[in-house]
Amino acid sequence: MPNINSAGPPQPLLVSILRQGSYLIASIHTALDDSQLLRFQRDLIDRVGRDRATGIIIDVAALDVLDSFATHTLGILARTASLRGAQTVIVGINPEVAFAMVQLGLELGNVSTALDLEEGLALLGLAGK
Repeated sequence: MPNINSAGPPQPLLVSILRQGSYLIASIHTALDDSQLLRFQRDLIDRVGRDRATGIIIDVAALDVLDSFATHTLGILARTASLRGAQTVIVGINPEVAFAMVQLGLELGNVSTALDLEEGLALLGLAGK
């Protein structure tokens, strides 16, 4: 009979949120289901207040798809962060993902995007400091 108290194999890290100065850098390491995406949204917005962040970078380079729910959720996250005083930049959208988003009419609204982390930091005004 299996031990139900054992932790089992370690689960892969789905998202990491790191602080760099007054910015938060959130990397999504694997596809998230809807409930995980909503938890990520809540956790990141909570961290904005707790860490008094003025900027957020969300790195989606590991994702091979951004569906309508994920796109909508990221847009809400960015607008909510803005209301709490933090600008959001989404970085690392793969070419295939960008092409599919355009074909499907998915938009991030007024959310800033950048090619990679370095350009995202530049948009937030941190690069070169």
